Amino acid sequence: MECKNYMKMEFYSKSQNEAFARVVVAAFAAQLDPTIEEISDIKTAVSEAVTNAIIHGYEDKSDLITVICRINHEELEIIVEDKGRGIEDVQKAREPLYTSKPELERSGMGFTVMETFMDQIDVYSEIGKGTKVRMIKKFKSLSED
Repeated sequence: MECKNYMKMEFYSKSQNEAFARVVVAAFAAQLDPTIEEISDIKTAVSEAVTNAIIHGYEDKSDLITVICRINHEELEIIVEDKGRGIEDVQKAREPLYTSKPELERSGMGFTVMETFMDQIDVYSEIGKGTKVRMIKKFKSLSED
């Protein structure tokens, strides 16, 4: 896929890395001249996706989370991927208030939050192989560099 810019990072599935991922993706998105609200939306969606990978993908073990960002014209594509346990029923997991970890007092709103703040979200998952969350945020037209 042709894109104007691309970045990829990997980090361990530790909760302190969630803030790192948010800031890096927000800094990458800055070249699209987003509003403060758009940056906040991106940070929130990335937070939710990374937190899901840490808590649900890897549970009590630590492994790599990959975040890929692409700028395609006026769109920012963000992919958050883990190689964890996978999601048994993606449709069920995307329902508001559904959580597979009620004992951790999880709200079950992660995918709902991502859908609220992004223009498109796709979830691909396979049991035992992991989950990929692809999010798209559209921006106003930019002049070509």
